[in-house]
Amino acid sequence: MADLFRKKLLADEPRGPQLARTLSWPHLVAMGVGAIVGTGILTLIGVGADRAGPAVILSFAIAGAICACAALAYAEMATMIPASGSAYTYSYVVLGEVIAWVIGWSLILEYSLVVSAVAVGWSGYIYPLLEPFGFPRWLAEGPSLGGVVNLPAMVIIFVVAGLLTLGTRESATLNAMLVVIKIVALAVFVAVALPYFDAANMQPFSPHGFAKQVSPDGVERGVMAAAAIIFFAFYGFDAISTAAEEAKNPGRDLAIGIVGSMVACVAIYMLVAVTAVGALSYTRFAASPEPLALILRGIGQPGFATFLAISAVIALPTVILGFLFGQSRIFFVMARDGLLPASLARVSKRGSPARITWLTAVLVAIIAGVMPIDAIAALANAGTLAAFVAVCVCMLVMRHRAPDAARTFRAPAATLVGTIGIVGCLYLFVSLPTQTQLYFFAWNAIGLLIYFGYARRGATRQAASLRNTY
Repeated sequence: MADLFRKKLLADEPRGPQLARTLSWPHLVAMGVGAIVGTGILTLIGVGADRAGPAVILSFAIAGAICACAALAYAEMATMIPASGSAYTYSYVVLGEVIAWVIGWSLILEYSLVVSAVAVGWSGYIYPLLEPFGFPRWLAEGPSLGGVVNLPAMVIIFVVAGLLTLGTRESATLNAMLVVIKIVALAVFVAVALPYFDAANMQPFSPHGFAKQVSPDGVERGVMAAAAIIFFAFYGFDAISTAAEEAKNPGRDLAIGIVGSMVACVAIYMLVAVTAVGALSYTRFAASPEPLALILRGIGQPGFATFLAISAVIALPTVILGFLFGQSRIFFVMARDGLLPASLARVSKRGSPARITWLTAVLVAIIAGVMPIDAIAALANAGTLAAFVAVCVCMLVMRHRAPDAARTFRAPAATLVGTIGIVGCLYLFVSLPTQTQLYFFAWNAIGLLIYFGYARRGATRQAASLRNTY
């Protein structure tokens, strides 16, 4: 039983396949902004408005505050444990192996589904541009929406996977350029739509109340129900922590990347959300796969709507890049630790884990091809919330266990920040659709079967072979 809570001891340089250190803090900030600003604000704002009405603004604020607390905890842990693996590695070092497995398994769920959801959101923006050329709708929607397969969503995943295999620095540099396009597009949206702000569109402000409740049509609505879905819009900073082994100066760069990208994105989101809800009645864009473009058309600005759609098509892949990057690194580290087959931890001549990147791409492309975006986002949130809780717990445990340990970044008011992060994430989890919660527990039940049937033995062998290092 002691092996279940065996803790990982980190040497300065872990043995096994190594990733190339090519990233500086501007790359990490751009990766964070690129991963955060995307489908959540460009697509899921419509889903959130359907769940909460104009009070989706409050939903964004609540989700952003909880994510901000988690981001501070991540920044502290990332500078204390500057190794790839994000919440999985922190849990392995602080809480023990079986908990680390659960968190790693949850991260696999999170990152896989985020990539899929963003690809579906990207497809929603590119289809109106393809439709005039005769592209059939049944090739742009999954079976649940009456189509056969979402082909554009699958294609963009493979394109991004190809970019990642070229090299980490090259893909990060291109990502930074695309992030600029995305921010410009959102700035144009605010500049064009804000003058059309009408206070009447804000009434009734909270038509479905605060707590989650089931509406007559069977959909769970309320401010917290919306927050639990659009929480998806804020995370992405955790993908930065998976790049620890590829950062040139992880002690400094990770904290700047995590906190800097989160602060910038909270400000952007609140401004865009207020503009969107005020410019057009939420009932008109709640069900749209391209809500911001629809708002611009609704206020008589079709030219800017087309510009926004084209910008989304160009820039949304930055989110796919950020999370596909993170997913491949989680797989990579778990394989290096013996919890997954060691063959997955091989790196290419360019220093990137090409094999696991392509395997991940195939898995997430299948999901994107057949599942609707709201179901994908809700399930992705469940995995993320588990990881965020674990990181906040790790921060609080280390403040007690090793109060004098070196910390390049220290979260302010750590006890308060950690407690808000834990309680807030648990409340958001309770606010998720009941079916999503059941799927999450089923996913982790399968994961524990794999752990006891295979992964535990592999980790034990790896620990024995590296005993002189760990």
